[in-house]
Amino acid sequence: MVYPDTFQGFQIEDPKHWTDFKLNELTPKPFGDFDVDIKIQACGVCASDLHTISGGWGEQHFPLCVGHEIVGTALRVGPKVTLIKPGQRVGVGAQSYSCLNCRQCKNDNETYCRHQLDTYGAKWPETGIISQGGYSSHVRTHEHWVFPIPDGLATTKAAPMLCAGLTAYSPLVRNGAGPGKKVGIVGMGGIGHFGLMFSKALGAETYAISRSHSKEADAMKMGADGFLATADKDWNKEHIMTFDLIVCTASSTEGMDLSQYLALLDVHGKFVSVGLPEGSGQEVKAQDFLSNGCLIGASHLGSRKEVLAMLQLAVDKKVESWVEEIKISKEGLASALTRVHNNDVRYRFTLTGYEDVFGA
Repeated sequence: MVYPDTFQGFQIEDPKHWTDFKLNELTPKPFGDFDVDIKIQACGVCASDLHTISGGWGEQHFPLCVGHEIVGTALRVGPKVTLIKPGQRVGVGAQSYSCLNCRQCKNDNETYCRHQLDTYGAKWPETGIISQGGYSSHVRTHEHWVFPIPDGLATTKAAPMLCAGLTAYSPLVRNGAGPGKKVGIVGMGGIGHFGLMFSKALGAETYAISRSHSKEADAMKMGADGFLATADKDWNKEHIMTFDLIVCTASSTEGMDLSQYLALLDVHGKFVSVGLPEGSGQEVKAQDFLSNGCLIGASHLGSRKEVLAMLQLAVDKKVESWVEEIKISKEGLASALTRVHNNDVRYRFTLTGYEDVFGA
């Protein structure tokens, strides 16, 4: 590898063999005036990585290096970069580009930009080069999507916040989670555990909602005010029309009766979905909205402004990811992704040991 012309990374070449990682040479897009080159120190493992490399979300540009919860050191910055300095510890999440000129971008909604590009698997305009993610030695990213990591956050704990954490945080703050509000978090997985902790950090009364009681003790340790197990008889009865907001992080909606969740909402309360299950998803009936006039919607990642606020909130309120560290390697990656597939993680993996593979 001759830095910075090429990088190295672990790629999947065929979704039929999604645990067979190959260490390959990667060609990044040409270095631009606003770009930052980052030497990676750690990267979270996201369910999105699994859905992508296994083909669950459809066709992808293979071979592909995934990973979009990246923390590392800024090595080189473009001549027009003002937000990042060489030597800073920085992070990159699931998005690496937006136009910054459209109505959405100018209103702190750049994650909804029609020209947004993902950190991996996106085709860069003009060059046709496919973006590669954080299971690699380096990443090259536009400065707007590179975030200084506060000193109070450990690298391994900060990494999963850059996708899973933000995915939970943005719909909470955009929909009024705070003192005097009652919030439900559906799904106690990687995103859900952040939803619970950030909702509490924002001051809301917060309930975890899960299929069974298996994660109830963990939820209470994270600060939950209550726990609802949907396998229980009449699980929602005592809480009907009492929630202001429900954020659904579930990675599977199989057997999920949406009407029972919507019934929990107060008048014009909101049900916001952030999970992206494979398949057709829930059935939505117009009648389910009539008793409380509730609203249903979704949320996608979050803005730069929200990332910076989230990281600072984590420092101020001592929000810590529940993380298991795994050394990056062919074997380590195969094990991590297999365990994500089997829901065998509480509640997030962070890949470490980058210098052992890619050098100092």
